[in-house]
Amino acid sequence: MLTIVSWLTLGIGILSSIVIALDVRKHPQMMKVMNVVWPINGWFLGPIAIWTYFRWGRLKAKDNTKQSNLGLKEKVFVSTSHCSSGCSMGDAIGVPIIALTGWTVFQSTLLAHYVLEFVLAFIFGIVFQLLALYPMNKEKGIKHSLKASLKADSLSLIAFEIGMFGWMAIVHLTFNNPPIPSEPTYWLMMQIAMILGFITSYPANMILVKKGIKSTM
Repeated sequence: MLTIVSWLTLGIGILSSIVIALDVRKHPQMMKVMNVVWPINGWFLGPIAIWTYFRWGRLKAKDNTKQSNLGLKEKVFVSTSHCSSGCSMGDAIGVPIIALTGWTVFQSTLLAHYVLEFVLAFIFGIVFQLLALYPMNKEKGIKHSLKASLKADSLSLIAFEIGMFGWMAIVHLTFNNPPIPSEPTYWLMMQIAMILGFITSYPANMILVKKGIKSTM
């Protein structure tokens, strides 16, 4: 039964990404990196990503003629989507690397996932933030934008990984035989982990925005 549910959720996630990607192609975002962010979020947020994209994301399309009048909560949601997409990409890339290399940390595969995925998620998250900030601050140089990216996103990236790694630990302790990357159940667990990462990252993004450390998307 769990395998069937896993295939179903994976299919919904992939379909959601395709729906968003096709629309983004017709209606590119003003901030180029968001053309990638929204489809990535479709993979783990599914219909929620579709709904938020068409309700809030489309307002930031280049050809939009309507006024973008989002509230603080909605703006932070979009900012969290941006942060989470970079983390999710790093985490998704880290999984097959561990599976193919058999790399362990202190003879633990789970710890190896933690280390590599945190590093990759942090790198991708900062790169995504850099792609958002640099086009608006070219005159100040890339070094300035990189520092601003680290300042703006480090806390939210760490918060995302806390939520995600917490779920990974629960799965590892709950299953007698934890699912492996070649099984659909593993990727269902990853989808849940990314959703929880999004949830734990949202308050961090709210704090950063309220303190003026981070700008909303």
